[in-house]
Amino acid sequence: MDKDGSEIAALDAARLLLARMGISPDRLIATAASPQLIPTFDDYIERVSKAVSHGTLRVYASYWNKVREAWGTRPITEPTPLEIRQLAETVKEQRTIRRNSRGGRSAAEHLISALRCLYRHAVADGLISDHDNPSKRVPKPRRQTSIRHALSDAQLRSINEVAVTTGNDPDLDGLLLRFH
Repeated sequence: MDKDGSEIAALDAARLLLARMGISPDRLIATAASPQLIPTFDDYIERVSKAVSHGTLRVYASYWNKVREAWGTRPITEPTPLEIRQLAETVKEQRTIRRNSRGGRSAAEHLISALRCLYRHAVADGLISDHDNPSKRVPKPRRQTSIRHALSDAQLRSINEVAVTTGNDPDLDGLLLRFH
């Protein structure tokens, strides 16, 4: 079947379907769905904050505040994956530097997780499709290997020796270390 023939067949099928549903083409056009208003980040973060658990809010609130500062008045459908990466880099650079800092990777990871939570709710609310979710196309930074390690036997012997030979109650200190 050529293009015109398949187009005619498709139109005939649509007319038949509308007729079976009792809907005229004029009525279909007259009652076109009004476009859904897309909320801004300020509005949507406010709504999602009320819907998530206390623990989730505690973890993500500071990152949602950063999103509000950067994009508060923008519709949630506007940012691209590139802009999310740029915001993650900005958050990474502005992190609070602590003694055990690992270069801001956790800050960037938490920002991306906070945005993924926000966009999961947007998908569930029908504001965007799962395919249009920009946060899914932004990979989280890889976690660095842990710098934690167990004490060596020599270190443990040294700690025990100091505990049982010094302090106000060496017997109790030694006992506590053995139980721990």
